[in-house]
Amino acid sequence: MASGGTDRSQSTATATANGGTAPPPSKAKVALITGITGQDGSYLTELLLGKGYEVHGLIRRSSNFNTQRINHIYIDPHNAHKARMKLHYADLNDASSLRRWIDTISPDEIYNLAAQSHVAVSFEIPDYTADVVATGSLRLLEALRSHITTTGRTNVRYYQAGSSEMFGSTPPPQAEDTPFHPRSPYAASKCAAHWYTVNYREAYGIFACNGILFNHESPRRGENFVTRKITRAVGRIKIGLQSKVFLGNLQASRDWGFAGDYVEAMWLMLQQDKPDDYVVATEESHTVEEFLEKAFGYVGLNWKDHVEIDKKYFRPAEVDNLKGDSSKARKVLGWKPKVGFEQLVKMMVDEDIELAKREKVLVDAGYMDAQQQP
Repeated sequence: MASGGTDRSQSTATATANGGTAPPPSKAKVALITGITGQDGSYLTELLLGKGYEVHGLIRRSSNFNTQRINHIYIDPHNAHKARMKLHYADLNDASSLRRWIDTISPDEIYNLAAQSHVAVSFEIPDYTADVVATGSLRLLEALRSHITTTGRTNVRYYQAGSSEMFGSTPPPQAEDTPFHPRSPYAASKCAAHWYTVNYREAYGIFACNGILFNHESPRRGENFVTRKITRAVGRIKIGLQSKVFLGNLQASRDWGFAGDYVEAMWLMLQQDKPDDYVVATEESHTVEEFLEKAFGYVGLNWKDHVEIDKKYFRPAEVDNLKGDSSKARKVLGWKPKVGFEQLVKMMVDEDIELAKREKVLVDAGYMDAQQQP
């Protein structure tokens, strides 16, 4: 045992021997995560489990399981001594399910990560995007407010996932006091969720924080997001399963970080004495073309030989340049990114080359059609 430390069992035995009352065992913190099956949800779950939390995740009912990002940490709940992550069916469209699970679980911390999070798709399904991203956040906040009013559990802390897309056409660098100018239904909906969170904090005294996270990627990123679309293509092209990838605006510039770093900032926000809003970013900006150069160049390929521009991937309203000023998060939270841009690209390419190799085994065995795309 390290010098100066006290073993809990030893202190309990000492207290009992001295006629005192043994202290009760400390209860694990309980976290509730919406969007637990997403990229951020999976990394956040790993972080919280590593800190000894009991984690509950809300998932939508689907005909197909969509839990691949958390399968590696899932333990059957019948194994009660080991299963510290539990999944429950609910939906941000269904206020009654949100209130029921908050009441049942009695979480110490709530992380609202669920969203229709694809900017381009939000132009095609704007009503649904607004209902889930904006009104869904309002439903969750109202369920929390009602829970606190009924139970008196004023210690519950709430995290709202914001987005750099809220800044839209506002020139960089963008900080907490930078005006929002959203350029998509998704971004406008995130703005509404942001202000709902501020309103519930100010009106009801709820410990509610907004994390305005700039673009964060990983090997778990959805395959229809441009970064993962590129690295998937690099892997398949390198292995010989694909020859072309079709993209839109290559001059769009983004502040790209690693999702595994960013979930730590989420957690840190809820450990502070006072609730507040924070920008989380690397403070570096790179174009899609730069991402292509790094990803293809890493495996010895020239991206210009494989990339074609398709106008359907241009947005009705483009966002040219997002670059965050995260000085507040660095000072107050003590947070800073650990993974740099080039390391992030290499990490994603390495994973997708291995995935392409596994695909090729299935193709060679006749279980997959390699000609589904150029």
